[in-house]
Amino acid sequence: MFRKLDEIENTFLDLEKELSQPEIFNDQDRYRKVTKSHSELGDIVKVYREYKELAQELENNREMARDDDADIREMAKAEIAEIEPKLPELEEQLKMLMLPKDPLDDKNIILEIRAGTGGDEAALFAADLFRMYTRYAEHNGWKVEIMSESESGVGGLKEVIANVSGDKVYSRLKYESGTHRVQRVPATESQGRIHTSACTVAILPEAEEVDLEIRNEDLRIDVFRASGPGGQSVNTTDSAVRITHVPTGVVVSCQDEKSQLKNKLKAMKVLRSRLLQAEQEKKHAEEAAARKSQVGSGDRSERIRTYNFPQGRLTDHRINLTLYKLDQVMEGDLQEVVDALVAHYQSEALQQQAEQ
Repeated sequence: MFRKLDEIENTFLDLEKELSQPEIFNDQDRYRKVTKSHSELGDIVKVYREYKELAQELENNREMARDDDADIREMAKAEIAEIEPKLPELEEQLKMLMLPKDPLDDKNIILEIRAGTGGDEAALFAADLFRMYTRYAEHNGWKVEIMSESESGVGGLKEVIANVSGDKVYSRLKYESGTHRVQRVPATESQGRIHTSACTVAILPEAEEVDLEIRNEDLRIDVFRASGPGGQSVNTTDSAVRITHVPTGVVVSCQDEKSQLKNKLKAMKVLRSRLLQAEQEKKHAEEAAARKSQVGSGDRSERIRTYNFPQGRLTDHRINLTLYKLDQVMEGDLQEVVDALVAHYQSEALQQQAEQ
């Protein structure tokens, strides 16, 4: 590992040298590439330098611990006791930083929430979940743009699709895909009985045109009049768009915009992201079959989390995490949950790396 770290530090120094040359600004593509690489390696180099400095201090103090002067020996022993626990912690940190990065981590996402079992209560919970993610996005300075939504008759959401853009959105939310279960007393329940409902959440990395090729001949595009709740027509032109990707059968509809072109562009963005996600799931399934285990599959049929309102309790079943701060979580305070999930899957990735 340390030989690899020396190579990383040397590369970092080469990039630093290149960035100090005035001619780098003449090639903006190269400048962006070098700046990005320099920034990515910077965190590793910073921790590695701290590790080397502490290791050298430890070595110096071990020598001083053999000194003839008793006071110097005692001082050195105190320094050794302080330094020794820090080195393994930094080593673990370096292992984490050196894990292969998910190439999709920097991407924006398409967030899809759908009401499942539970009728009106599931639709209300879908709206609550969307509000939770919207608040979390606001806390992180991300932008949320609704691509498509279908409201229920009681103020809930049968389905909502949104584009969430900002810094490393996918890296923070990619473990949210799955079935979210809610246990609470619905507002319409006169007997005070607790009902259980469910919604599915899908987190798709936003695909750009360069990420995958979609041939025009593989698409069937239909236009129709947009409709509102209850089926009534909300405009008099065929502005709604339905795009079918014939080879996979994936269908995307969009009718939120009055412009047919805008609806088509939004639908294509969602379609690209769903196809990219399908490719990723296929790749992960193949890797999982090869190693006989599956880490973070994001299988949407999994029940990943339960929100128990009477007890104010949130439980993430994948990592046995239980928090009694449901009110704060529903207001977008997801940081503790997200951090725990990231740490868990990083730990599993480290274990796999050690076994290979």
